[in-house]
Amino acid sequence: MNGAEALLRTLVGAGVDVCFSNPGTSELQFVAALDRVHEMRAVLTLFEGVATGAADGYARIAGRPAATLLHLGPGLANGWANLHNARRARVPLVNVVGDHATYHQRFDAPLQSDLWGLARSVSAWQRSSTRPEDVGADAAEAVAASYGPPGSIATLIVPADVSWSDGAAAAAPRPVAPAPVVPAQTIESVAKVFRSGDPVVLLVGGAALRERGLEAAARVAHATGARLLAETFPAVHARGGGLPDVEKLAYYGEMATSQLSGARHLVLAGARAPASFFAYPGKPSDLVPAGTALHELAGPAHDVPAALDALADALGADAPAPRTAAIRPPRPSGRITAESVAAAVGHSLPDGAIVVDESVTSGLSVPAATSGGPRHDWLALTGGSIGQGLPAATGAAVAAPGRRVLCLEADGSAMYTIQALWTQAREGLDVTTVVLVNQAYAILQFELARVGTSGEGERARAMLDLRHPTLDVVALARGMGVPATRARDADELASLLERSFSEDGPKLIEARLA
Repeated sequence: MNGAEALLRTLVGAGVDVCFSNPGTSELQFVAALDRVHEMRAVLTLFEGVATGAADGYARIAGRPAATLLHLGPGLANGWANLHNARRARVPLVNVVGDHATYHQRFDAPLQSDLWGLARSVSAWQRSSTRPEDVGADAAEAVAASYGPPGSIATLIVPADVSWSDGAAAAAPRPVAPAPVVPAQTIESVAKVFRSGDPVVLLVGGAALRERGLEAAARVAHATGARLLAETFPAVHARGGGLPDVEKLAYYGEMATSQLSGARHLVLAGARAPASFFAYPGKPSDLVPAGTALHELAGPAHDVPAALDALADALGADAPAPRTAAIRPPRPSGRITAESVAAAVGHSLPDGAIVVDESVTSGLSVPAATSGGPRHDWLALTGGSIGQGLPAATGAAVAAPGRRVLCLEADGSAMYTIQALWTQAREGLDVTTVVLVNQAYAILQFELARVGTSGEGERARAMLDLRHPTLDVVALARGMGVPATRARDADELASLLERSFSEDGPKLIEARLA
């Protein structure tokens, strides 16, 4: 057995049976081995950033890693931005990166690079297999390492001669470390904070935003009068009628500071201490108000839902918390605006949907319009690196056949990884993409004044303007095999959404904002 086949068989044996791939010459032994290891589903992407973003979306929904297959340092660099988002989402992901043959590396061929340094910047674990006899064990360890806790990126570098040489063998799966339980003394210490009578904010993130964690956190808040907030950009947030509705910490620092104002204590459960997304002249980076004591109930590596359950028990918080009423907004009509788009999505969202949100400024109204809708999972842009939406929707659809994926995308950010549409068409994935077209980098237009400059000049405005030439997203989608339509008004947008949710395969709807 050669190294490539041993690698594939080890991955499949450890439960990693999907690989998002953009291979090159150094990875062709892996490609050839796919004909001998049929259990591995290989999904071809046209750009490495699509492969890495899809692996992120897959892991968020499946709860287990996918593999990527990337070509040398430049391939890893092309996928780096969405690996950054995956790292911030704390999901398990196994990068397999082909390298030059071991004996070839000293010749400094054109594609030679600091592959190890690139991998280190996003990986919690990394290794280069130097012998075919090692690759199976290395792959098994990579999978186990990706689970963390918390979930993280494991990068395995496989030189070409290790892949093609015989003498390898598949390795058995390694045990996965369980998430550590929060000590009882920590639970009791935090419970005292809630019993103090002082104003408390409970900020939850990570696994706390799945159903079990939400239920426990809401019981704590309901029993104690604490204010419950969710992190701004969650990896997965369970939402919909019948679940507790949790307000998110605002993106803008001034609004977040207002939400936290008056709190004597800030308790973290799976979330980081809040900080401003960017630095601004004369404004604080640390959003924890002066005089507010910070307490960590559970970090991202802990079993956060169990910690919240234990806290609720310690506080005697047995009464069910209020639930979001099951309600949809009425069908919208008239012009396409941010508000009517939100109403159209909320009116038509199917049960069990997965919403991938990279709509940036244009989709700010959608969360409120869907909070009382059918149960759904909401995936956010965890690391702020644009170009995540379309790939993550692709991976989520691979992870959850039978569930409709709705990707809310802005026109500017769509162009970073528009190639994901081709993969959706090739795989027949049930993804509806709504591209909200405002013909600008609107978020940067908002940010100009916040960074202390007006940006009123013609040259400055031109750098944020996407109108010259106008992007034709419908034509781009059709050119990659995805049926696409432009909605003329809000009523037609709702109709197109409903139709797309009832049909198989990918669809794209362009919604030009008035």
